Amino acid sequence: MKLIYGIKDKPKFSQRILFAFQQVLAIMAATLAVPAVVNGAVGSQMDPAAALFGAGVGTIVYLLFTRSKSPVFLGSSFAFIGSMCSAFAGAASMALGYLGLILGAVLAGLVYVILAIFAKTLGTDWLNKLMPPVVIGPTVAIIGLSLAPNAIADLLKSSVTTESMEYVIELKNGIPTIVEQVVENPVGSVYVCLACGLVTLLTTVLFATFGKKTSRLIPFILGILAGYVCACVFYLIGDLAGVDKLKIISFQPFIDCFSNVTLKSFIKYDPSEWGFTFLKAKGAFSELSLSYFVTLFTAYVPVAFVVFAEHIADHKNLSSIVERDLLKEPGLHRTLLGDGIGSMAGAVFGGCPNTTYGESIGCVAITGNASIITIWYAAVLCILISFLSPFIAFLESIPSCVMGGVCIALYGFIAVSGLKMLQNVDLNENRNLFTASVILITGVGGLIVKIGAVEIRTVACALILGIVVNKLLAKKKRA
Repeated sequence: MKLIYGIKDKPKFSQRILFAFQQVLAIMAATLAVPAVVNGAVGSQMDPAAALFGAGVGTIVYLLFTRSKSPVFLGSSFAFIGSMCSAFAGAASMALGYLGLILGAVLAGLVYVILAIFAKTLGTDWLNKLMPPVVIGPTVAIIGLSLAPNAIADLLKSSVTTESMEYVIELKNGIPTIVEQVVENPVGSVYVCLACGLVTLLTTVLFATFGKKTSRLIPFILGILAGYVCACVFYLIGDLAGVDKLKIISFQPFIDCFSNVTLKSFIKYDPSEWGFTFLKAKGAFSELSLSYFVTLFTAYVPVAFVVFAEHIADHKNLSSIVERDLLKEPGLHRTLLGDGIGSMAGAVFGGCPNTTYGESIGCVAITGNASIITIWYAAVLCILISFLSPFIAFLESIPSCVMGGVCIALYGFIAVSGLKMLQNVDLNENRNLFTASVILITGVGGLIVKIGAVEIRTVACALILGIVVNKLLAKKKRA
């Protein structure tokens, strides 16, 4: 899709707010999901709103380092979930665990700083030789395809759940022990979820394709609103008819928000109510030990090298969309510094290292809006929303199936963007054919390699194998 707004273009103020909110909706689910997953895994109490605040701060840092020339939003990185869990598991107290989140993000960020120095010194020509279009194209496609199962799972899932108790047998000190655990069971008809998700998807693609003026630029907002209204209609019918399977949306976030109507229920203005990581880590430095620091180092640093591969793929993809090589201008060293320092800043507030989001890039591509001011507004909006309870309640109340419908379009567009990079690649040549084949199959197959505490995720595995095959099949120059 041809860009409607270029990087330096400035839409009207009212449009900027709408475009920014659309970016927030695109990155919101994943950004809030990371702290939720860690909370469920280790019993921590990370605040999703703080993660949203941290994403906004991290994005502003990134925009400053890149001189407002790279239109992408930074959000909580899924790659570091295992690292974050290790920070809590190895801590002597919960406060030290929160301090570990900050120190771990600093260690990961320093990896990016070192890589930025190398990039500044050596340039980017070596990178283009290492990762030509036949390597980077399928890798970008895998970023979208690897997320496809998440989109489909959400498409068929209700946001209403009931809790039940299950008993499982676990080995404790070699002795089989019956353990009681709480299991959340989704409530609601799969077909109702599918209907709402498809309404969202179809509304999104119709407005993106046939919409006029502003409506063409905000298809995700319109799609989510259509799906949300559809879910509300099903809820109303289910409530009147007494059919619980039609109730796939939960209004509990609004109930919690307005149960005790005070200023504090609308705005978090009291520092004691803030869920910032640095506040929860207060006083934990006295507990810091060398062994715990080594645990953080081994948990975060190797993963940072893995995420570096995704950083390259994301910026190559974005470069093809905005028709400007971002690795040369503003430069790979600047994007790395922005990403690394932005991760540090984001973790100080929200605990989650940040990374460039494919959802944000997909939003830029589908809407044709690469205006950098939209990203600035989205970052500020994230910071403001994190203090406004009604907005957080609305975001939390959006049914999973509705977000699934949006994500089908987002992730699909990322995948197709990668495949478009192969247009000028000669796939009749075995070197190119096998390179692309290896990347696509290992990526779609979901190859993940664990080496000790380090997990090399699917995208990185596919990229590494693709580079190896491409170099292995390179023709030797005759003497």
